[in-house]
This record gives sequence, structure tokens and C-alpha cells, in this order.
Amino acid sequence: GTGSHGRISFGDSGDNNIGYITYDHGANAMSVVTNASTAMTISSAGEVTKPLQPAFSVKANATQSNIGDSTTILFGAETFDIGSNFASDHTFTAPVTGKYQLNVGIRIDNLDITGDPYHAVTIKTSNRDYYHLTSSNVWDSDANYYFFSISVLADMDASDTAYIVYNENCSQADQADVNDSSYFSGFLAC
Repeated sequence: GTGSHGRISFGDSGDNNIGYITYDHGANAMSVVTNASTAMTISSAGEVTKPLQPAFSVKANATQSNIGDSTTILFGAETFDIGSNFASDHTFTAPVTGKYQLNVGIRIDNLDITGDPYHAVTIKTSNRDYYHLTSSNVWDSDANYYFFSISVLADMDASDTAYIVYNENCSQADQADVNDSSYFSGFLAC
């Protein structure tokens, strides 16, 4: 009927419908279920949602003050973490091998210009590093703030990690602060 469901089930000796494909005639939507959970739904308009797809979005929940060279940036507030793959306030661990879209926006306050300084924010993954670098000696005075942003499609194997590090080379070391507006996000793209 127009309000019914059509289903193809894939059962085994432990569960008759552990996996299935179902079509909802009332909503004109199709879903794929694996291990008794909806893994993908295609709406009547063709929109695809994957509620189990690994994804996370976190932000700093406090200012991280007087950071120095090789400081790991902390993110204490989770907006969401589908699959619980973000841990210890700073590290994402890839649950499966694939290509992951990683995005970071870091506001650093009080950047020094003394000497021949550089400042960098890096997404460090198990396979390679991706960074945003700036030289502050071209400025007239210490910067009240500077925004670093990186977006990359990173190749990650299962159990590879990604986290954010701040590096500097300046005379007035350990004066920079990570502003609590900083964020880090990512998802399994393919």
C-alpha cells in the first residue's frame, strides 16, 4: 500500500533481519540497515543522510595561556562526536581507512614580532603534517590576534590520529594565547 514498507532482509542464524533494505512508500524514502542500525537513508528528493558516518566538531572551552613552541592545542567542548572517535581534549582517531576532511580555525592572541619570528599552526596526522605559517616581523607591533585556518582532505588509515600543534620561533617565547573561539572538525568523506 501507499503507506506500507517494502523490505529485502538479510538474516542469519542469530537474527532474521540483522541487515535489510527498506522502502517507505509513505515518505518515498529508502534506507539501508546494517547490524540492526540505519546506516543510510535516501529521501524522496534524493538527499542522502548517513547517521553513523564518523564526524566530529569541537572547540576550545577556555583560553590556553602563554603557550610556547610545540604546544598541543586543547579542545574541551564537543559540539558532536559521531562514533566517539575524538578523545583526550585533542586527538581524533580514524575508525576506518579513508579520506577525511579536516578543518581547523585557531585564533592566537599576543603574537610577538621581536627578532626573526614565525608562528605556525599544524594539523599533525600519522601520515603527514598540514600547516599555516606566518612571519610576524613584517608587522609594526605585536599582533593582538591572528587567525590561522587549515582545510585539507587527509589520507588516514584505521587508527591513525590527527591533532593540532602551535609552533613559534620568537624572542618573547611563551606569551601567545589560544583564544576560546578556536575550533577543530572533521568527517569521513570517502
